[in-house]
Amino acid sequence: MKRSATGCSVEEAMRLLGGRWRLLVVSYLLDGPKRFNDLRRDIPGISQRMLTLDLRSLEQVGLVQRTVFAEVPVKVEYQLTEDGQRLRPIVEIMRDFGLWLKTRPERETGRRLIAAVEEGAGNGVPRNV
Repeated sequence: MKRSATGCSVEEAMRLLGGRWRLLVVSYLLDGPKRFNDLRRDIPGISQRMLTLDLRSLEQVGLVQRTVFAEVPVKVEYQLTEDGQRLRPIVEIMRDFGLWLKTRPERETGRRLIAAVEEGAGNGVPRNV
């Protein structure tokens, strides 16, 4: 894994949790242990490869535990460790922030961008943005 460039604690957290899917994977594991295909169904946009890489990374840093059951066929479950459970408040804050983003009034800059795109629709190039 890359080293922190600034030594900042926020950068360190983002190094572990950054990217599109990791915190989302954690959010689904907060509900309890899940099998790989359960996570794939929960997060339909993630590829099998990306889910595998993110689960491995989270496991490597001690946030996720992978348990293999001696069954036929083999059963594998992923669950958050005690350290992983510490991410619950972060997930809740991100959820609340996302809900706020979905419901907030459109910003003036957004209105100007839409107007500029509509004005330039004749040639496909927005003007005055």
